[in-house]
Amino acid sequence: MHFRRRLTPSVKADMVPMIDVVFQLVIFFMVSSTFIQTPGISIVLPESSTSESVTMTKIVVTVVSDEEIYLNKDMHSLESLSGALAAITEEEREAVSAVVIEGDETVSYELLVEVLDMLRLNRFEGVNLRMRDIAE
Repeated sequence: MHFRRRLTPSVKADMVPMIDVVFQLVIFFMVSSTFIQTPGISIVLPESSTSESVTMTKIVVTVVSDEEIYLNKDMHSLESLSGALAAITEEEREAVSAVVIEGDETVSYELLVEVLDMLRLNRFEGVNLRMRDIAE
């Protein structure tokens, strides 16, 4: 005697629980992420079509002129910048992965090289030049 089953097994994969979990993960990462803004002065950056994103650091050097160079938000002249860089402790230096140099488009190349030399003399490595992307 052959018995027939009334219920047939369901082989469909239910996507609703997976979509719920993915949606909750997206919301979790959106809420838990932090938005870091770089300290600095508003300047007009030169444009580049091949610019790349860099990681945010704790040290941003903004060069406006010989007498107006900002180390994060503190204004220095070219002469006082070296002393301010030397005052940064070794622990703070190790915590910084890279230094970002922002230069106004009117700043001379020679001045940017002098600032770069000061950073290297004070043992800062991984210096990045920041520029405005053409798409902005």
